[in-house]
Amino acid sequence: MRTGLSYTSARILLLVAAMGLLYLAGARGILLVALAFAVSALASYVLLSRQRDAMSGAIARRFGKQGQPRRRRLAEFRARLDEGTRAEDADDEAGAEANDADGQGAAARDAGTKGAAARDAAAR
Repeated sequence: MRTGLSYTSARILLLVAAMGLLYLAGARGILLVALAFAVSALASYVLLSRQRDAMSGAIARRFGKQGQPRRRRLAEFRARLDEGTRAEDADDEAGAEANDADGQGAAARDAGTKGAAARDAAAR
């Protein structure tokens, strides 16, 4: 956290310094703000590279430690999803076999539905 705070503080300091110098140079309004952001970004890219590297290393170490339990939880979640998918597929297959055993296969159901629709249309 200390590295992030020092890097952010240095960036803000560079922005304020750039804004002050540009104000003395005669820039005003939105031009002052836009130029200050551009100048401070370029200056921080050059001047703060060590601090930026230290901060990114600290962030990588922090999330690297937390990544292990997260990966394990993700693997467990995927395993539960796969188990649910297999169970659903087994239920679908069992239902299809039961319908076929009753003589109510897909073709018989479709024919029955079409016949019922034709009877309803004829009755009107």
